[in-house]
Amino acid sequence: MRQTFSTSGIMIRRTDFGEADLITTFLTSDMGKVAAIAKYARRSKKRFAGILELFSLLRVVCSQGRGLPILQEASLEQPFANIRTDIRKTAYASYWAELISAWTEEGETQDQLYHLLRYVLETLDAGTVPAEVLSILFQMRLMSLSGFSPNLSHCGVCGVRTDQMEKNRLIFGLARGELVCEKCASGGKARAYLSKGTVKQLLWVESGELRKAARVRFSAQSLREGLTFLEAFVPHHLGKTPRSLAFLQQIRKEF
Repeated sequence: MRQTFSTSGIMIRRTDFGEADLITTFLTSDMGKVAAIAKYARRSKKRFAGILELFSLLRVVCSQGRGLPILQEASLEQPFANIRTDIRKTAYASYWAELISAWTEEGETQDQLYHLLRYVLETLDAGTVPAEVLSILFQMRLMSLSGFSPNLSHCGVCGVRTDQMEKNRLIFGLARGELVCEKCASGGKARAYLSKGTVKQLLWVESGELRKAARVRFSAQSLREGLTFLEAFVPHHLGKTPRSLAFLQQIRKEF
């Protein structure tokens, strides 16, 4: 006998299944990541018409049996339509959604991550904060929530504080997940470089109230350094490079 559950979720993935179905994946606040089959969603013009779109916030009703839940009903709560009509915004949202899809396990409560994703999507849709700043904010918070927050406060070998390091250009070891001072740095290609100003701004957006963190003003240099660093560090600890990242980086060059 099937049980029914209802929840609000942000669609982070949709995959064709068979000749007419879709497998839809949502991030919810109360149930974590949830995947469900939308029967005949690709064939029927009436059922789920215009609703099952990526990045949309939906209220869904599913029936749970032995296999994947079956999506019975879906109603739109927030469409975030401005994202899907802008290729640059779509590229950023796709990257964030793929990171969440790859990083989270089904059935684990992800309340903080859900509210983080909802905030960056709402703000990206409204266009009140640059997409680059939101991406830095999202990735720093994602790593913190996942327990892989980069050590940016001191050298991971000798312990000297960042503000006491002699040079402004700092070395970050991607494998170690921490800064290393020039004296402690050894050979190795898996590294990134950050200025002290960029490190300070990254630490500001890592904690505190989301709206205040999003108002941090990044210089052009700090934006470049922050994005380059995080788009190397995050995939390194994920264990693979998201397909959407190459698309995002290409779009950023063209637009």
